Amino acid sequence: MGLINWLILCRELETVANMKTLIALILWFILLVLCWPLALLLIFIFPLVWLILLPFKILGLTLALIFKFISAVLLFPFRVVGAI
Repeated sequence: MGLINWLILCRELETVANMKTLIALILWFILLVLCWPLALLLIFIFPLVWLILLPFKILGLTLALIFKFISAVLLFPFRVVGAI
């Protein structure tokens, strides 16, 4: 039962991601019609912003994993005692 729920959740998240992409594309086309120089500028600016923010995303992921590992190490004795 857990696997089925996981697959349903993955499908819903994929649908949400696809919908966000579609909305972003539609908004970009509207911007292209209203102000094409700004729309073309955004095509070049967004990848640069993504590249600048990438190290911060990697740092955030690393810190989250470190804290998760520390909490797992500290809580392991309590889980062992609780299983007995």
